[in-house]
Amino acid sequence: MRIRTPLTEAFARAIVQPALDSACDALLGPGRWVRKAHVGGTVPVRFPHADDPGDAGWHIDGSYDVDGAWWVNVRSRWRGLLALYLFSDVELEDAPTEVKVGSHLDIPPVLVVFGDTGVPFEAVSASLLATTLDRPSAFVTGSAGDVYLCHPFLLHRATWPHRGCRPRAIAQPEVPHNDPFVLDGVDPCPVEEAILRGLGGPI
Repeated sequence: MRIRTPLTEAFARAIVQPALDSACDALLGPGRWVRKAHVGGTVPVRFPHADDPGDAGWHIDGSYDVDGAWWVNVRSRWRGLLALYLFSDVELEDAPTEVKVGSHLDIPPVLVVFGDTGVPFEAVSASLLATTLDRPSAFVTGSAGDVYLCHPFLLHRATWPHRGCRPRAIAQPEVPHNDPFVLDGVDPCPVEEAILRGLGGPI
């Protein structure tokens, strides 16, 4: 099930952490990203069960709304980072998020052909090469309160079945940035550098 992230003080405090600010500064550059007032979005809560929840496919997250659909472009308009907030302890048997290590380098060549207009994020998932899915996997595990900051183009999915004995809750909001990545090779932040590496150079 998915619940709307509560707009409570506890969830507001989750996003205001000095270590989190420092990490966002290091990855996107000081002054280049937006700290939200709350985590926002929804929290998928998974309960121990064998059935497929129906939303566990490989994908990258959308970045901006186009007529009610989530789209993404090579400059990653609006989404500077994908943040994974663990609101429960998550171990391997608790249906953790699975990510494909290095997949963020495969996505820019897929997106660049769509220009600044971009494409619905589902279309990117449908066009992934088999070599991307052959990349090694890592699993988002840890303690309640941990936050993973990921490249916005990281391929990921929910895993199943949930073999643990407790519910698990992971929110996956964006860290917005002030401007889309320029991709001209001039003063790129580390996230932009990865896109340029995937493209083979500036555009």
